[in-house]
Amino acid sequence: MEEYNSVRPHQALDMQSPAERFAPVPEQERDVLGLRVPGVLGLVPQQRHAPAEPEPAEAMPVSVHALEESAPSAQVQDGGPVEFERVVPASGNLQVAGKQFWLGPARSGLTVTFWADTQVIHLLIAGSRIKSVRSHLSVADLAQLAARGGRAAGPSPLPTGDGAAFEVDRTVNKHGLVGLGGRQVLAAEILGGRRVSVRIDEATLSFFDPSSRELLRVRPNPLTSEEVQRLHGLRPAGPPPRPRMEPVRVQRRVSAVLGQASHGAGQGEAQRRRAVLSASGPGWAAVQGAQLRSS
Repeated sequence: MEEYNSVRPHQALDMQSPAERFAPVPEQERDVLGLRVPGVLGLVPQQRHAPAEPEPAEAMPVSVHALEESAPSAQVQDGGPVEFERVVPASGNLQVAGKQFWLGPARSGLTVTFWADTQVIHLLIAGSRIKSVRSHLSVADLAQLAARGGRAAGPSPLPTGDGAAFEVDRTVNKHGLVGLGGRQVLAAEILGGRRVSVRIDEATLSFFDPSSRELLRVRPNPLTSEEVQRLHGLRPAGPPPRPRMEPVRVQRRVSAVLGQASHGAGQGEAQRRRAVLSASGPGWAAVQGAQLRSS
């Protein structure tokens, strides 16, 4: 111990020993600390007299009707939606049934209402939905939440009715397909492996980039309204995605040019020439000043 404290250098102390860095507290200053640890710890003596029992309250007759009113108004069905409240801690990170929900320190102290079933979990503050995530809860989890103060949930906070648009996030597989409601829906093979968002309108599915909201593809919507409501991670739609405004420029080698582009050019020269194509209208491309209809 003497060598450890007085001789041996410590890397955390810039190669000094503890004795070179620290000094014992003088005797006259030790009482200022106010901390004394006894050499022997003894048991706390047991209470000799039992606490006085409170006087029984006067029994009041309770009617069956009053018991029925105090009971929950609706029983939670197996797997049915459950509502419950949690208060956001100072860290801003809520935990429910083993899963964390990040809300941020700015919302600490606020009461969050959870609307949950086995498909989706909605988080609401003061009646406004702030987040919707895919549910990790089983039927047993919902039953436990209901037994710990939960209640039968009302209608889903998602908007309903004709014209309501929604969005989900999906990853396109290598075949260009995404899974929606148990169906394999074609996005585009060129999007394979890419994370996209899907805007679901009544008649169309719009695939777009989630960061820029650039429109990538539009497909017919094969889903019914009931299938849409059961989609994982469903949320109300944001503003409609928009296609890129600037033309897309590509280069192609010209093997044979018709019309104005081939005027005065031999076959050999046409095969060696490289043209810059840019989208200038539906079905047309500009090739070195000439207009050619695309096939």
